[in-house]
Amino acid sequence: MTLGIFINLRMIKKKTFYYAVIIAAITSCVPGRLLEESKTKQKACETELAAIKKSAQENEAKVAELKEQMVKNEKENIGLKRDTSIIGSNYRNLTSKYDKLDQLNQSLLDRLNKLLTGSNNDNAKLSGDLQLTREQLLRKEDELKLLETKLNKQKQDLDDLSVQLKQRETRVNELEDILRKKDQAVADLRKKLSDALLGFENKGLTITQKNGKVYISMDESLLFASGKTNVEARGVEALKNVAKVLEQSTDINVLVEGHTDDVPMKGAGEIKDNWDLSVIRATSVTKIVLSSAKIDSQRITAAGRGEFYPLDNGKTPEARKKNRRTELILTPKLDELLKVLGNN
Repeated sequence: MTLGIFINLRMIKKKTFYYAVIIAAITSCVPGRLLEESKTKQKACETELAAIKKSAQENEAKVAELKEQMVKNEKENIGLKRDTSIIGSNYRNLTSKYDKLDQLNQSLLDRLNKLLTGSNNDNAKLSGDLQLTREQLLRKEDELKLLETKLNKQKQDLDDLSVQLKQRETRVNELEDILRKKDQAVADLRKKLSDALLGFENKGLTITQKNGKVYISMDESLLFASGKTNVEARGVEALKNVAKVLEQSTDINVLVEGHTDDVPMKGAGEIKDNWDLSVIRATSVTKIVLSSAKIDSQRITAAGRGEFYPLDNGKTPEARKKNRRTELILTPKLDELLKVLGNN
């Protein structure tokens, strides 16, 4: 998997280089508008390269985690084998002791026969020896019972450990299956949104996938006039398309975040600063989404971030333009995953 990602990264790097060469070749002979489009495509490629690198790092982290779990399971398996070997050794020791007891019993019978046929003196001596032998036999039998009890306990512990290991493997498999489904759901959601917003991407709207979520970022120029909170017609059209996808994807939660630049507002009325502006804009977008489709209001949260989460910390007009945006962060519900973790 890591090799495939590496090859994809090399291909994207080559594409980025080709785009750069093409842009350099046509800079001196094409209109400014075509040059700007070429730069936009180059930037999109660079963004895609960064996303793939990030995804590669996350995949490598997951592989490392699974390898670590595998090493742990192998260690536990070695422990089980070691315990089985010890139990087998104990069993052989018990068998050996049982054989010795059987020999002792046979010797006792022989002495008893001598007692019956010997003289009175011999009978008295043999009687004493017999009593001593019986006491020894009882002690040996007690030892044997104790060893049998220990052996049964070790067998039960081994069975319990095997059951726990199987249960743990089952939970790991369940978690891995849920994570695969979640990743696939996020990928499917991104494709649906890309199809629904085909005419808007790279025209004031971008769609990215990272950290198991889908981010829809919409520039201020697509949604709002400067300092306003009413969504423009073009922005309403894009939000309606998003709402249709969310209506079909009922297991997706949405966080709508409003962002501004760092230029202080000297507003009056209900909008007094950038906090107010970002919150009201997020609320305006949320209301349009909810009114455009049948979506449970509990799935959507509106939040204002003001100027405190910039994409670009620069003070240039271009940097501030990037920061004036509204983001829709789509997150799959993790009910299944939380249920499995809760059962642990």
